[in-house]
Amino acid sequence: MQTSLVRAEESRDLLASREQLWSFLAEPYHLSDWWPGIASVQPDRRGLAPGARWSLVGGGEPTLFRKAHATNMLIVREVQPLERVSFHLLAQRLDVEIVLRALDADRTRVTVAVAGRWRPEALGRPRALPRHALARLHALVQTAASL
Repeated sequence: MQTSLVRAEESRDLLASREQLWSFLAEPYHLSDWWPGIASVQPDRRGLAPGARWSLVGGGEPTLFRKAHATNMLIVREVQPLERVSFHLLAQRLDVEIVLRALDADRTRVTVAVAGRWRPEALGRPRALPRHALARLHALVQTAASL
């Protein structure tokens, strides 16, 4: 079965300062609130730091390639506070990059990129990950901004 390197990227403007977004993203336990397919996170003692390893548990719905409540490991690769974080999802063999760019005091553009080697028949789901992640992040941030 042939695989190819594929990169999917989406950007979205959110009504929150870069500092507010970073504060939310830098808390490991919030990952399960906005990243698709993750039900719980158990970070190591380093938290969001290069080399940190977080244990992940998937959601209750099985997929074609994953059992319900499957475990995974996330390895934090790079952290540039207030600007960028990258990590690797071991089971899916996906590299993820999140970039924050302030548009003004209360608006931030968030870009999520996912790259990996995917089988052609599985392209739909991985390609949609950045869009789904940003939609969930948007829902959380916009709800908080309106309070």
